[in-house]
Amino acid sequence: MPFYVSPEQVMKDKADYARKGIARGRSGVVIQYAGGILFVAPNPSRALHKISEIYDRIAFAAVGRYNEYENLRKAGVTYADVTGYQYDRRDVTARGIANWYAQQLGTIFTESNKPFEVEIIVAEAGENIDADQIYRITFDGSVADEHGFAAIGGQADQVATALKESYSPEMSLTEALSAALAALSAPAGASSAGTSSAGASSNGGDRPDMAPSQLEVAILDRTRSHRTFRRLAGARLEELLSEGRSAAAPSAEDPLAAGSDDTEIGPSAPSDGNPAPGTSTDPD
Repeated sequence: MPFYVSPEQVMKDKADYARKGIARGRSGVVIQYAGGILFVAPNPSRALHKISEIYDRIAFAAVGRYNEYENLRKAGVTYADVTGYQYDRRDVTARGIANWYAQQLGTIFTESNKPFEVEIIVAEAGENIDADQIYRITFDGSVADEHGFAAIGGQADQVATALKESYSPEMSLTEALSAALAALSAPAGASSAGTSSAGASSNGGDRPDMAPSQLEVAILDRTRSHRTFRRLAGARLEELLSEGRSAAAPSAEDPLAAGSDDTEIGPSAPSDGNPAPGTSTDPD
């Protein structure tokens, strides 16, 4: 006879197992900006993608065990295509796909001995920033409706905290990318001295080990019609990183940026000995 284990203990063990597997990977970031939605994830592999297109205006990002979230991605693409074919392309939404993923992951977590070690995000670019949708689905099928930004995998809590300090709804693409890289650098800086964290954010988050070839970056560009998903790589990505570094560096020509001490306290007498305008010369 097998030993009896309470259902609460079984679920706790499964959750701990999945969390440990997800935490071993590196974090990914999704940020809304003025022109759409930005996806950023450290990924040195050119063959294995963490970020992919699901449908016309919908994208998918994941962290964890690659073979598991790749199966989920393929199943999501099939679900979206079948739904769009049977009904209408407008009926395929990020909310519907997120709910479908939640059902699949919830069933696997409950009925399987081994849960999926994955955490995924489904995002849809709307006609404007208020119509954007970002959903985070965890290994047990829980769905969270995110606003503005979301972080998954690795040190997601620290990354989200760093994003909260720098996020603005009207950010440009360059500003959003700089904020994402700074947030992804935050866990490494926080684990050491406090000055390391400040230094990581002051240089725009561009760490030596996060070269363009080590990053996977994609956007949902709301200005494009039909299919809005586009990957950023090569010269375009290097250009955005250079713009971010230039914006983060203080201008040496600007006396205010350089901390000039030429502060006017009050009216002073001219150097030629004449009194300043508005002052009386009478002894009375």
